[in-house]
Amino acid sequence: MNAIINLLKPAGMSSHDAVYLLRKLTGFKHIGHTGTLDPMAAGVLPLCLNSAARINEYLDMDRKTYRCEMILGLTTETMDIWGDVVEDRRDQIGGITEDDIRKAMEPIHGLILQTPPKYSAVRIGGRRLYDYARSGEEVKIPKRPVVIYSLDLVKADLEKGRVMFDVVCSKGTYIRSICHDVGETLGVGAAMSFLVRSATGAFTLENAVTPEQLQEDWTKHVIPADYPLPHLGKLELRQGRGAWFSNGGWLMKSDLVSRQDPVVPENVDDVIEHLGIDGKILNAYRVYEDGVFLGTALWKADQKKFIADKVFRHEGF
Repeated sequence: MNAIINLLKPAGMSSHDAVYLLRKLTGFKHIGHTGTLDPMAAGVLPLCLNSAARINEYLDMDRKTYRCEMILGLTTETMDIWGDVVEDRRDQIGGITEDDIRKAMEPIHGLILQTPPKYSAVRIGGRRLYDYARSGEEVKIPKRPVVIYSLDLVKADLEKGRVMFDVVCSKGTYIRSICHDVGETLGVGAAMSFLVRSATGAFTLENAVTPEQLQEDWTKHVIPADYPLPHLGKLELRQGRGAWFSNGGWLMKSDLVSRQDPVVPENVDDVIEHLGIDGKILNAYRVYEDGVFLGTALWKADQKKFIADKVFRHEGF
């Protein structure tokens, strides 16, 4: 079974815990997730079963949507309220207005360079940043390009210093860093106090399932591996070419019943150029025969044929 389960991860469960739970329920060893979600965060965490995990590289341009709350005046080691407090300036937030907060958010838009938290899973020199932090070692953290598509203030309880906002961003964005940067601009610091991921690409809270639902019967909640890939386009193979393709054969235009080109995402030029995403991903296609998902194909213009990129279903000749 090469499929996906869209887990509604509760706060307190790590991404590793989620994978372990699904391995225990399904008996499958090869299970991966499409993007880490911090243990104290909740929300959408797609889990890929077996070879469906290979679709991850196609999801690099998927947008992530979050709702976050931050507390003004608090600076911590981890940039959230669960870390050791570095400085408490909550007695200095009295003059801050909602307009001040919006102005502090304005520069955090479009393509930006973001510094990941020192307590994060980013690798430098072959080690995770949190390994350096826990051992007390200092390491220079380079800024990384990310894309912020929108950042909107939802509401603010200025008396308590609690600010809620929504953000739509690219893969690799740290919401804790956004909180930290807004707090620094306001001059009082800020720490994340709540985070829920409401969407990642095609996966949303509406089609997510809880751990309890999975424990009742996980087989009722599987999603086809091609579900998050409609933007890659579609090839329909003529009768008899499915086995040829699934065993590594190339495809000519004469092997197709129909062809639907991929949909180029907005801002794709900036994302490809600055996030290092291989532009060839836009030439990958979903391949079908009689409605059955076989894999993905890549158009080789110099050879005028499609070659198999990833095969998810093998069929005999």
